[in-house]
Amino acid sequence: MSVHTNVKRVTTHVLSEMKLRGEKISMLTAYDFSLAKIVDSAGIDVILVGDSASNVMAGHETTLPITLDQMIYHATAVVRAAKRSLVVVDLPFGTYQGNSIEALSSAIRIMKETGAGAVKIEGGREISESVTRILSAGVPVMGHLGLTPQSIHKFGTYVVRAREEEEANRLKEDALLLESLGCFGIVLEKIPASLAGEVARSVKIPVIGIGAGPQVDGQVLVLHDMLGLTREFSPRFLRRYLNLYEEIEQAVKHYIGDVRSVDFPNEKEQY
Repeated sequence: MSVHTNVKRVTTHVLSEMKLRGEKISMLTAYDFSLAKIVDSAGIDVILVGDSASNVMAGHETTLPITLDQMIYHATAVVRAAKRSLVVVDLPFGTYQGNSIEALSSAIRIMKETGAGAVKIEGGREISESVTRILSAGVPVMGHLGLTPQSIHKFGTYVVRAREEEEANRLKEDALLLESLGCFGIVLEKIPASLAGEVARSVKIPVIGIGAGPQVDGQVLVLHDMLGLTREFSPRFLRRYLNLYEEIEQAVKHYIGDVRSVDFPNEKEQY
């Protein structure tokens, strides 16, 4: 029997076992109770409360504006819904870079106030001190390499990362470093598939890809993109499993028409 079908709750240890046995890990974002409940009951392994909430929930252009308090609000709602999935919460921009004491404080707040299972943090060697300090408090940490959206103003673009040999070598070194520090997993975003496969094979911890090809240990997508609730974002790596934008729009138009024609409520829909 596969590991993930035989557990009541997914833990970091379960993910390690899945990698060991070659079982792919499924991961999606969620930011509220109602959708997290559906995602969890469907059997997803990991729910990421991503700082992408800044985009899809608050309408910001980047992930930078979202605050720690807002991340905690979203994570608390998701944790209430998640009975089986491992809930991982992004540390938002400005809560860990350059100050490992603040990083630890941010991670502890997330764990204490939300009941989540782990935090995720963007970067490699430049944030190693923060990773070490958070791990020293017993908080599980997931790394994030490749395209790191919190660094958008440094990159100036969301193009594929690590195409050049120098950046690819740095990424491979950073992955090994994050593993040696004690991270339980790594997200690789928008890098060449062959490089992602090489990284996944070089470390013992699970590597989850988004726009990183099939040779990694699992995949993650933003739920709102995957369900077709968003229309503006159409990268090559995104597969839309539904077109909820149009379905919801049609349902709302139908409702408006029924209200205006006094078709709703009918005799059965009143007291």
